[in-house]
Amino acid sequence: MKSYIILFLVTMAVIMSCKNNQTEKHDTPGFRLAISDTIHFNSFVDCNMAEAWIGDTFRIFPGKYGEDPLWDPNGGARHLKFADGHNSLEAFRSRAEDFTEPGLPPNVPPGTEGLHGAVWFETIWQDTSDLTGKTLYAIYHNENYPSTLPFDSLSGSGYKNHKWPVGLRGPESPAAVCRIGIMKSVNGGRNWENKGIFIEDLYPRLILLPHNTSLTFAGGVGDPSAVLSGEYLYLFYGEYGYPGIYDENSYDMDTERKGQCISVARIHTSDLDNPVGKAKRWDGDSFSAPHNGIGAPVISLQIDTAEGGGAASSPGGGFYWGPSVSWNTYLNCWVMLMGHVTGQSWAGNEIYISFNPYKNLGEGDHSQMWSKPKILLKKEGYFLWYPSLQPADTKEDIENRYTSLRLGQKARLFVKYLKPYNDRYMSEYVIEFTKP
Repeated sequence: MKSYIILFLVTMAVIMSCKNNQTEKHDTPGFRLAISDTIHFNSFVDCNMAEAWIGDTFRIFPGKYGEDPLWDPNGGARHLKFADGHNSLEAFRSRAEDFTEPGLPPNVPPGTEGLHGAVWFETIWQDTSDLTGKTLYAIYHNENYPSTLPFDSLSGSGYKNHKWPVGLRGPESPAAVCRIGIMKSVNGGRNWENKGIFIEDLYPRLILLPHNTSLTFAGGVGDPSAVLSGEYLYLFYGEYGYPGIYDENSYDMDTERKGQCISVARIHTSDLDNPVGKAKRWDGDSFSAPHNGIGAPVISLQIDTAEGGGAASSPGGGFYWGPSVSWNTYLNCWVMLMGHVTGQSWAGNEIYISFNPYKNLGEGDHSQMWSKPKILLKKEGYFLWYPSLQPADTKEDIENRYTSLRLGQKARLFVKYLKPYNDRYMSEYVIEFTKP
């Protein structure tokens, strides 16, 4: 009997050894960040860089548009403009006067169906069935306040101005709530039609005073990055709401943390013309949670409390945010960059990187299989926001029509330096990947 037990233990040890060796063989890709010439971007950026090739023209859509009573009280923002180039870096070097303002839908009064608040384009998806390349869908981040989107008891949308959290401009400023929507263009981005909000958290999930002291959002979903896998757009985004109904008396910070921060939803490309209510969030097992329901975040992209993790509403932060996702043709895997919040007002001086080897994000739990983030860039004394990888002006990048959604072995790293440069979007580094 004893010999059988010994044989069993030896066999199990061999199996575990093989498993460990397999894990080691399937390590994550390597990367090296090298200092390069500096490229300063000459227009306002406060988002992921949305872009597409329109024929032989590389077109970018940075900036903000719409009503924002906190930052642009006099007539709204009109920073959402596009610039062109024969390659990406030529577009990025465009002079401010060379940007063009597209036709965008107007804001409508509170209580009216239509566009409310301000929008930022975060991803451009190009309809491949249009051979001209001019049919574009913009995935946008949308922000509102109780004044721009008051609560509607029939739809459940909107917000009540009760115990509202403080915003980025101090005690007299309100916090915003973010949502995610879609616009469409059929002429290469010169004019846009709003298709509506397709991911949002409703009012009961917002985190109010006295608990919300982050000086950021009252809750919601935003800062998205969308990529195509199969027939679906997979939307990676920040989740800033409570994973249930917020109740001041029963609120628990760790419960909030566990329901945040980078989540994923998907929508079929055939639903983009009529997207409201069509998206499904990952619920922990499948894409089954409603577009305005409670999903489950990507566990590997969370920070445990023992490692400094915290809830988005807490003054200490402790979470990753602002994902920027691309398919890497050299590595044959997905790459995600993200910021790191460590304090109030989105403070954070580090950029992180993660990898996912499964091209088909719809199979099983492949959309969740992201490696533990590794630090890519750290700059003491800085606020680093909205990292993205961008193509350069090489022959390979141009021939492959690379954008921030699809890249090769080398790419440019662009980052928004909010401090100490007083809001500057620029590139100082090139990243080179190595296969595991």
